[in-house]
Amino acid sequence: MRGIGSMIGLLIVALIAGLIYKFYFAQSSTGAALRNPTQTIDTIGVQNDLVAIGQAERIYQAQHSTYGSLDDLVSSGAMALKRTGRDGYSYEVESSTDAFRVTAACPAATTPSCTNYSIDQNMTVQAAP
Repeated sequence: MRGIGSMIGLLIVALIAGLIYKFYFAQSSTGAALRNPTQTIDTIGVQNDLVAIGQAERIYQAQHSTYGSLDDLVSSGAMALKRTGRDGYSYEVESSTDAFRVTAACPAATTPSCTNYSIDQNMTVQAAP
């Protein structure tokens, strides 16, 4: 009788371990990121660039009472980033007196699984269409 109880307890522990694996490790969003770490690093770099450009836009706006283009940001010293893109992504700035939007666009023809990102005056990086 004691052997049957031990066997049932072992089966229950194995079932719990299997469920933990299934729901925690197999379905996690980082699981997809671990499959292609280079793409994950590139994406994080692009998002960091967008935040840096957004911060530069805020500095430029405080100094000039308007938002500026990438060239304006670099020439005024508000931004040290001199690149107009990273790892296939290209940056584009749309600015006005009271708003800006920076878009990081990737070539869907060469990299179909890539995502475009954008940031605006709310300083939130979002997936862009």
